[in-house]
Parts: sequence; C-alpha cells; structure tokens
Amino acid sequence: MTAHVFVDETKEKGYLVTAAALVPGDLASARRIVRGLIMANQRRIHFHKESDQRRKQILDVVVEIAPEVTIYDGSAHARRRQRDACLVRLVADLAASAVSMLVLEQDDSVLEADKKLLYRCVRDLGCHDTLVYRHHRAHEEPLLALPDAIAWCWHRGGHWKKRVEPLVASVEVL
Repeated sequence: MTAHVFVDETKEKGYLVTAAALVPGDLASARRIVRGLIMANQRRIHFHKESDQRRKQILDVVVEIAPEVTIYDGSAHARRRQRDACLVRLVADLAASAVSMLVLEQDDSVLEADKKLLYRCVRDLGCHDTLVYRHHRAHEEPLLALPDAIAWCWHRGGHWKKRVEPLVASVEVL
C-alpha cells in the first residue's frame, strides 16, 4: 500500500523520531481538518504550546484521522548520531513498505546533512524512483502537526501516552 509519511523529532530526555503514515486518499480531508484547528492567531499547531483543553481537542482529531505511527528511538546512540540512525532505519522501513512520500519538518541546522543522508539512503536501497522526500516548515504542511502531537504525548507519558497508544504500530529501539 502506498502512503505518505510525516515526521517530527523529540530531543527531550532521549531522541525519538515519530513517523505518521496516511494513505493518499485521506490527505486532502486530513489537511482540511487540521487546518480547521489552527486558530486565528496561529500559523500552525505546535502541541507543546497549546493548553491542555486545546491538546484534548487536537488529539480528538488526530485519533479520528488515525495515522499509522512508528516511533524510532535513537537514544542509545551518541548524540551526534541519533538523528542519522533514526533516518537510516526509517528510510529502510519505508523502502520495504512502498511508501511514496516522506515529509520531514524542516530544521535548517540539519537540512544539508539530511539531504546528503537521504540521497545516499534512497540510492543504496534502490528506492530513488519510488520514494520522494521533502522538507517543509510546519506552517507549510499542516499534517506535520500529527507526529508533533503524538511525539509530545508519547514523551509526556501517563494519560497522554495512553491516548495515542492505539495509533502506534511499533516502537523501534535502535
């Protein structure tokens, strides 16, 4: 099954990459729903800046959209290798599962390194003709709010984590 995967990272107390997959037929509707949650004074949803009441409202929508989520835990690696380890494993998993689009939240401090790593990975895995990757800022791609919310909840633990656990297909400890 072809899918689009949206990725965000969490660097607090370890290093996690959260990948949320949606089938292409659900993208337009999901984008419209998430855009509808953005308040007049916001450019985007940034989960850690929201009130608990808003978080619950956003999570209701995330659960309704129901992305399939994989969490990559690179915490065991040296700090400078965590992101690379997660992205290499993520791309390998995506290549094996016929994902057609990977969208990462753009972080200018690692953008060039990401491009080099991703280019090498898709070539080495032979998926350069089938897997497209893009970096977008969160305000440009509303579906980046999905892994952002899920990652925050997973990291926070307690009832927040329980709320998103049904969406998490696997946790890959690297």
